[in-house]
Amino acid sequence: MATIANNNLNAKLVLLGDMGAGKSSLVLRFVKGQFLEFQESTIGAAFFSQTLALNDATVKFEIWDTAGQERYHSLAPMYYRGAAAAIIVYDISTTESFERAKKWVQELQKQGNPNMVMALAGNKADLEDKRKVTAEEARSYAEENGLFFMETSAKTAINVNDIFYEIARKLPRAQPAQNPTGMVLVDRPAERSQAAACCS
Repeated sequence: MATIANNNLNAKLVLLGDMGAGKSSLVLRFVKGQFLEFQESTIGAAFFSQTLALNDATVKFEIWDTAGQERYHSLAPMYYRGAAAAIIVYDISTTESFERAKKWVQELQKQGNPNMVMALAGNKADLEDKRKVTAEEARSYAEENGLFFMETSAKTAINVNDIFYEIARKLPRAQPAQNPTGMVLVDRPAERSQAAACCS
């Protein structure tokens, strides 16, 4: 969940997707600015945290990078339960990876937090010559399912920071209610960033 204090937002974010789609590489590029040509498969899940400064708030992401292997699938709900945001990652050079991403989207729509901010990341955008999934196909799927879409490359760092910043902007901000008994979540209109415009 996203919790707020003095414009400091803590948000749990989970990465889901097929094995080899580049989830760990995306996180490593975002958190440490690194890219490893040979990334070992994640076992279970790995945890990272990273803080972003926006104009009106600071967002601290608690990031769970889940394992893509099928044998770890049953553990996934442990990580996405209560998450404020999810990045569903696929590899643009394999259609199987995209189909698997769609299954994750369906699962999150059924079982995830209903206010979850969901992003679809077409990773490995540097592999243009091996592309099997067009940006148009992925974008229209994302629009139909209430996700926002970006193509990323952990290798070249294209759109990696942008996708996390866009999620941070879209997170609902908690506003004190008029009656002091509770909190009301209001969704602010997302500022349209250049990142979102880059692929349209």
